Amino acid sequence: MRKVAKLFGAALVAACAGGIGTLARAQDAPAGDAAEGKRVYLAVGCFLCHGRSGQGGALNGPAPILARTAMPFDGFKGQLRQPANEMPAYSEKVMTDKQIADIYAFVESLPGRRPTKDMKIFAD
Repeated sequence: MRKVAKLFGAALVAACAGGIGTLARAQDAPAGDAAEGKRVYLAVGCFLCHGRSGQGGALNGPAPILARTAMPFDGFKGQLRQPANEMPAYSEKVMTDKQIADIYAFVESLPGRRPTKDMKIFAD
């Protein structure tokens, strides 16, 4: 029961922080060009694991959904420079900070998941 309460609490905090997170992401991110970000995203192969529209995937294990990422820019950049999992690292020589800002602008521009209006949350 405690585990369920912890999970519910974490989900509630994440849901409440969603609106705040959007504002924080917009404020901390350098200006990026979403069109150029899409070009770089496709050119370097991000889509191979994360999907063409940032929907995530499972090539080498579950790749995170990037569309409308909840990650602040500094965390996003840190993950590209020193990835936590199986993702390749992108040094400054391989990908500039400007290119990272462009990719970030691109994934922020993606619509993300939207539930259908007739989606049931709980089973009857």
